[in-house]
Amino acid sequence: MPTTATAAHAFADVTASDSTLRRFLHGLPGVDAVGLEARAASLGTRSIKTTAKAYAIDLAISMIDLTTLEGADTPGKVRALAAKAVNPDPTDRTTPTTAAVCVYPDMVATAKAAVKGSDVKVASVATAFPAGRAALPVKLADTADAIAAGADEIDMVIDRGAFLAGRYLEVFEQIAAVKAECGDRARLKVIFETGELSTYDNIRRASWLGMMAGADFIKTSTGKVAVNATPANTLLMLEAVRDFRAQTGVQIGVKPAGGIRNTKEAVKFLVLVNETVGEDWLDNHWFRFGASSLLNDLLMQRQKLATGRYSGPDYVTVD
Repeated sequence: MPTTATAAHAFADVTASDSTLRRFLHGLPGVDAVGLEARAASLGTRSIKTTAKAYAIDLAISMIDLTTLEGADTPGKVRALAAKAVNPDPTDRTTPTTAAVCVYPDMVATAKAAVKGSDVKVASVATAFPAGRAALPVKLADTADAIAAGADEIDMVIDRGAFLAGRYLEVFEQIAAVKAECGDRARLKVIFETGELSTYDNIRRASWLGMMAGADFIKTSTGKVAVNATPANTLLMLEAVRDFRAQTGVQIGVKPAGGIRNTKEAVKFLVLVNETVGEDWLDNHWFRFGASSLLNDLLMQRQKLATGRYSGPDYVTVD
């Protein structure tokens, strides 16, 4: 499959200057907000039967980036979260592991040691998360520090101020520089903070900007603002990666993050994936949930399907 470097080369003329990049981004088709929201709502009403629900629950568990991004994070909390990622349900060893544990850069080494020997990746936010307001050398140092500590994935956040001011080339160059810092050592997820981008047109533009700059994943949110992942903004980003692959042959992942708290919501997002981009994205290499509390509900629903009854309040750990 072609790589993100292939895509970057394909858009070299478009990204040669601010004016050509602006012309391209503002030339993208406008988003029909009413139609987008109606389609997202319609897909959310699909009925999922028992066998399919069991499959969807296990798939959703395997797609979670189990996340703690708090100032009060301690090594003990990170080790506990990593243990839960590796073994979500100690009473049922058939439960899938989560995709990753996502932490701040200074907790990467702790998380890496805790998941050793498992398939769980360690992701780290970087580039002055969550605001994205720092000089490029600082962002690159933040990224390099996380990778040196063992991060398999970097979740970078764009400078929304620069994007909203129309400084698209500046944002593009920062993403490209962080991607270069990652090299082949870590996959790059680019966070747009869709709740601050104001319009669906801006989300579409940010999606294409991130993909052209080398993102391996495009991600909705930091989880630190009022509006995070929604079915509509995720649907829009899924349409963007679908169209990008049709044009370039390069497949890009999608990660809705923040606000997805229960099984019913997670299944709705999986339906969006299946109906919009298809089975190629129904894998944790290409789709993730950024979440902390979602896993608990998935585990309780999984046990309900297996035993016919809901668990007591002490069945799952409190994160």
